[in-house]
Amino acid sequence: MAFTSFIGRLLFASVFILSAYQEFIEIGVDGGLAGKTLKPKFDIFANLVHSNTGIQLPEIEAKHLVAAAMAFKGIGATLFIFGNFFGAFLLLLHQLIFTPVMYDFYNYDSESKEFNQLFVKFTQNMALFGALMFFIGMKNSIPRRQHKRKAPKTKTG
Repeated sequence: MAFTSFIGRLLFASVFILSAYQEFIEIGVDGGLAGKTLKPKFDIFANLVHSNTGIQLPEIEAKHLVAAAMAFKGIGATLFIFGNFFGAFLLLLHQLIFTPVMYDFYNYDSESKEFNQLFVKFTQNMALFGALMFFIGMKNSIPRRQHKRKAPKTKTG
């Protein structure tokens, strides 16, 4: 059972590791393709947050956004493979921050092609989010291994 669980975590984390590796190869000076895609979406998201809540998000360079995403995914997935709670938390944090920014289906008309593509990817990422929450919940619900107490020896005589 432990081996099967390890293989499952390895396959699950491979999505994040391969994505982080691809971003690492393309990062360049300006954040690469991921930075060119992420920066305008982040700006739209920041404007949406500001208009709805009044909170002004800080101005962040594209390469720093990509570096943060790579760090969350790379470190989180590596720790997650070995069953570490903190790794699952980093991946959960990545999903929570970057999913609504990258897959902004809410900015498109529901009849458009972009809406459908972004909505499908958004729901897939929410499924990953749910799986991570399930892992964290299961990790917390399993009691820690307790040492067996030795029965006290009876005194004779």
